Amino acid sequence: LAGGAAMVMLESTGVSPNGRLFSNDIGIFTDEHVAPLKKVVEAVHAKNTPVFIQLTHGGRKSWRNGGARLLAPSPIAYDDEYGIPEEMSLSEIRSEIDNFRLAARRSLEAGFDGIEVHAAHGHLVHQFLSPLSNHRTDEYGGSPEKRTRFLRDILEAVRSEVGRDYPVLIRVSASDFTEGGLTPVDVAKISASLEPLIDAVDVSSGGLLPVNPAATPEGYQVPYASIIKQYVSIPIIAVGKIYTKELAEFILTDRLADFIAIGRPLLGDPEYIRSTFFTSEVEAVGVNSN
Repeated sequence: LAGGAAMVMLESTGVSPNGRLFSNDIGIFTDEHVAPLKKVVEAVHAKNTPVFIQLTHGGRKSWRNGGARLLAPSPIAYDDEYGIPEEMSLSEIRSEIDNFRLAARRSLEAGFDGIEVHAAHGHLVHQFLSPLSNHRTDEYGGSPEKRTRFLRDILEAVRSEVGRDYPVLIRVSASDFTEGGLTPVDVAKISASLEPLIDAVDVSSGGLLPVNPAATPEGYQVPYASIIKQYVSIPIIAVGKIYTKELAEFILTDRLADFIAIGRPLLGDPEYIRSTFFTSEVEAVGVNSN
């Protein structure tokens, strides 16, 4: 934190014991999790830095805890290793929405300064959003509006606990990298439809399928952020191989995005932000710390 982070994101915090991505993922699915998470918040606050928490459910990409049921909007596998998930019933959908609500309440109790709902990287919310993984014919599938309903219901549930003045973000994947999947314009329209419920959009890409983009040059996801920024009036966060001060300055001064997220480089060098970006010209860079 002393290395220059303007904000820290505690990523991939499970809202359900069966929705964690890995066996050792942290969770916020019981009241007992509040006290240890509060210690994390206090440690970050001691450096005069705000800390947000990212709430997630892996859906069909969850760790199968002792053979736990794998749930998804439709019985479509991510790959052979994960296996075919079970299609969620309406009562199971409502239960997971409530898990996000309870996680938001606990996040507030732990002292977090904001919440990010993870709707990217092929996790449960993304699975509902994409027509490639959501083949439902009820109120949670079919049209873009119906596929967005799960995320909308989650955000409304979160707002019922934290109020309208508390920061709530979403993280999105702007492209599924596959024909028939979500495109940047699709995700921009989704983000715009949710704007009354959110305060910023954190723009990543991919993860729904075991495929990768043809090339991933420096800053390759920034154009996605720029497209979504054209559709909304709230701040946009850009992420992905933003390694130089020159690129960071270009993104911010050309208003391609409003904040920059940095993750993996900080694991190797806690001073990365200060040594790479901080000069008299660049005073602060937003950070999403993996």
